[in-house]
Order: sequence, then C-alpha cells, then structure tokens
Amino acid sequence: MKKIITVITSLCVFIACSQDKNPTKATTETVSKNILLADPTIFYDNGMYYLYGTTGGDTPLNGQGFMVYTSSDLKKWSGPAGTQNGLALKKGDAFGDTGFWAPQVLKYKNKYYMIYTANENIAIASSESPLGPFKNESKKPIIETGKQIDPFLFIDEDGKKYLYHVRLTNGNRIFVAEINDDLQSIKSETLTECISGTLPWENTQNVAWPVTEGPTVLKHNGLYYLIYSANDFRNPDYAVGYATSKSPFGPWEKSADSPIINRNNVKQNGIGHGDVFWDKNNKMHYVLHTHFSESGVSPRKTGIIDIDFSDNKIKVDSNSFRFLSTQ
Repeated sequence: MKKIITVITSLCVFIACSQDKNPTKATTETVSKNILLADPTIFYDNGMYYLYGTTGGDTPLNGQGFMVYTSSDLKKWSGPAGTQNGLALKKGDAFGDTGFWAPQVLKYKNKYYMIYTANENIAIASSESPLGPFKNESKKPIIETGKQIDPFLFIDEDGKKYLYHVRLTNGNRIFVAEINDDLQSIKSETLTECISGTLPWENTQNVAWPVTEGPTVLKHNGLYYLIYSANDFRNPDYAVGYATSKSPFGPWEKSADSPIINRNNVKQNGIGHGDVFWDKNNKMHYVLHTHFSESGVSPRKTGIIDIDFSDNKIKVDSNSFRFLSTQ
C-alpha cells in the first residue's frame, strides 16, 4: 500500500510541475469577441481605422453616446478607445439624450466632424481627434421640424455639400438637401425626395410603412451612386441595394441588380445599413451589421465585405464577408 501511495504522490507532483512549465492552451489563448455595433461606419485617417456605430441590447454604454474601436490593419481591433471611458461622443456634450444612432465621421478643414441621429433628429459635433471628445455647443438639430434619421454628408467635387438622410413620413424615405458651409443648417428650398420602398425586395412583408434607409452616396465616372438598405431592420430580409443618377438631387434609377447584399448571398439575417470606405491600399469595402443570431436580432454584429465598381455597376464579393472582433 505504501508503494502505491508513493507512486500516486510522485505522479501528482509530475503533473503539477508539467502544468507549471507548460501552461495549457486554454490559459494562454486570447479569446476573440464580436464587435456589437449596428449602423456602422469606418473612418480612415493617418494609418488608423476608426469604427463607430449604434449600440444596442445589453451592450455596455448603450444609450450613452458613441463608442469607437481602432485598428491598423482591419483585422485586430481594440477598444472601446474613445477619450471618455470608451466613448468618442458622450451624452450631455452634444445634442440629444436618447436614440444615438447611425454616426458618420469625416475630416473637413482640419477638424473632425461626427454627424449623427439623436431624439429622431440629426445633429453634428466636432473634435480635434477621431477619438473625441466630439461636442456640439449649440446642442440643436440641423433640421428643427419633423423627424429625420440616418444622415450622410456628401461633399462634391465642386465643394458643394449635401445632406442625405431619412425622413419619417409615410414610410422611411430618403431625402437630400444642400447643407450650408457651417454644416449646422440646410438650404430648405433644396429639400428633395430621392427614393422610397416601392419594389418587392424593398418590402418583403408588404407593410404599410415601407423602409428605405442608411444612405451612402459616392461619385464614380461622373455618376452618383446612392447605396441604401430596405425593409425593417428586424426583418431577416433586410438588405442592401443601390440607385444611380447624373445629379446629386436625382432622379434616381434603382439598379436591376439589387439587392446586392442580402441573406441569400451572404448567409446572414438582417444584413445591411453600413457605409463605404477605402483601405490604405485604396481597396473598397462596405461595413455593415447583421442580426445577432438565427433567432435573435440584437445586439447586432459588425462585419465588412469587399465591393468594387465594374462597368459602372457595384459588384460584391460575397465570399469576402467576415465579422469584426476584438482580441
């Protein structure tokens, strides 16, 4: 019996020593976590990518403003990295106290601007850094009548600036208006409707309030491209299409190829509402969100997919889709 006990004791000591010298994979492996931002946008500046979006569900800092994540290669992400406990814009520093949705960040006259939705209206804040703090001293919306969401600021080659956005009127309809140089107000006489949900793929549930939203506008070979999402975001058929025009005001011709990003070609439910960006190699991508899972919508997950122009059409590499995560 004594010999047996001695052998067992020696074996235990050997195992313990082995574990000390060779930590198991489980204790050394870094666990990746999906980034949970909806309506995302990626801004590239001085070798760094900055990711912003709408928080939701039980996500930390939900409803407190806008978080920002950073990456130097679009693969390894860190954050939240905002200057205010992870936030680039904090509630109280700018317009709004609820419903912080769909930010866009751009650089204009050596300053950084964030245009965003809060209280179902649109405001713009500024900062000296993409990490914030973004502030809006006026704390007023750009348009003070009605309800509007999902802003996108487009600056044309001639310097004119246009605010594409969604107005909540008999559906989510995409409008455009020229915006003044101070970026704080629009030229109301230029307000023009662009598109609404009229096609079968844009309203698969045949609801009375059709949705077109999340506009992004590009210009390529003299043609304007309006990329948008359609259907309610809770609908698995939420998807991305585009329209083209020879003028920033339209009329817009919807592409027969739409939807170009949907659950049939990317195999994810509720995929859409993102933004176009170019990486450091001038390669074109679209950042977007999906449903959390097959059975749950929120919190929505963030991913990117490669897109490009081909014969004046937007083409999507569905095999390039991947989720973004922190490590």
